[in-house]
Amino acid sequence: MIGTFELFKIGIGPSSSHTVGPMKAAAVFAESVERSGLLQRVARVRVDLFGSLAWTGKGHGTDKAVILGLAGERPDAVDPDDADKIVASARQEKVLRFAGKYRIAFDLESDIVFDGITPPVHHPNTLALTIFDFAGERLLEQRWCSIGGGFVVPEEEVGKPSPASSAPVPYPFRSGRDLLTMGASSGLSIAEMVLANETSRLPSDEVEAHLDRIVAVMMSCIDRGMVTEGELPGGLEVRRRAPALHRRLLVASAANNRTQHAVMDWVSLYAIAVNEENAAGSRVVTAPTNGAAGIIPATLRYFRDHCHDADAEGLRCFLLTAAAIGALFKMNASISGAEVGCQGEVGVACSMAAAGLAAVLGGTNEQIENAAEIGMEHHLGMTCDPIGGLVQIPCIERNAFGAVKAISAASLALQGDGTHVVSLDKVIATMRETGRDMQSKYKETSLGGLAVNLAEC
Repeated sequence: MIGTFELFKIGIGPSSSHTVGPMKAAAVFAESVERSGLLQRVARVRVDLFGSLAWTGKGHGTDKAVILGLAGERPDAVDPDDADKIVASARQEKVLRFAGKYRIAFDLESDIVFDGITPPVHHPNTLALTIFDFAGERLLEQRWCSIGGGFVVPEEEVGKPSPASSAPVPYPFRSGRDLLTMGASSGLSIAEMVLANETSRLPSDEVEAHLDRIVAVMMSCIDRGMVTEGELPGGLEVRRRAPALHRRLLVASAANNRTQHAVMDWVSLYAIAVNEENAAGSRVVTAPTNGAAGIIPATLRYFRDHCHDADAEGLRCFLLTAAAIGALFKMNASISGAEVGCQGEVGVACSMAAAGLAAVLGGTNEQIENAAEIGMEHHLGMTCDPIGGLVQIPCIERNAFGAVKAISAASLALQGDGTHVVSLDKVIATMRETGRDMQSKYKETSLGGLAVNLAEC
């Protein structure tokens, strides 16, 4: 089983697969070097990036992430401000504090290689990390794959079940049908079954505290994004829009001059605020990825601030329900834009958010499954073609639309009784097949779509 806290990870932007994942892999590599007793023999480290990591890694800050990981930093603990200082120091002084303890010579230009020629064998997000001694001899090499949502696995284990996935839980679902069948036999909601799974691994107070922390980080990210001015990094000269939009909505609200669709403007604001923070490298929650990090927080904020009877228990229920849907996509398809396009990021986040909202608005398990199905069905075929390899255009606006569509999907599902023609399982299978058929240039390479047509527009 894939747990709630594997899907919702606290980290930094701009990308879960290109920033969070490579940072984790580099940190694990540095720790393994230290444990093996090789630390004092290290003279040089080299990192080779392949596939999508090579093609869009500079725009996604993969080189920065690798430096931080090699320095012993972790995505959920590193301070974004300190991160910039660590990278700047390594760049200017040409010295890296390997594993946070041992100073070695380091040249960013030659020690991190963006190899866009050599095809990756098992996954489009592959990196190789190698250490050498003072005679230039190779001491240790590890190859990792960043498989989406901040998940990383050794290259030789791609496609194999992880040890954690075999740990027994009370409700071991692997499909939407399983969820509905188990719910019918137990009388439990989807959220209650997921909670039972989580509390079989962790004490209930720890589960509750972790859920509350995820909510707090999401809400804090929205709040920061709504007031932080400036231009996003990367060279596209994209100015943050959330603060100005926030001011306009506040003025209209104070003057009681709200339009009929004002609530949708607020939802769009929440999503844009998060994704502008993500693009700036600030702290976000992968939900289930960084590129789609604004959809679930925006929909959750909609429930908290614009719906009746919202409380802490409801916010937890939302996340637990959303996690069940995200787990289905992760187990049976992919949440990696480099594998299946943006349908695996924004589409999955929309599906998760729709399910979570349907649950807290009183939906049955069948209505929740329907909401999740609607959320993904209308994202099928969405490409991932970020301009300049940056998670800015079209990603930021795409999150706003994803949040609005999640609310619409939940609303449509709640108007029915849960019966529908296309099941969630069928949509997940279709998304996987569509991603397999999609040309690679439309899967987070910046080699097709908007990424290459901007100059012609």
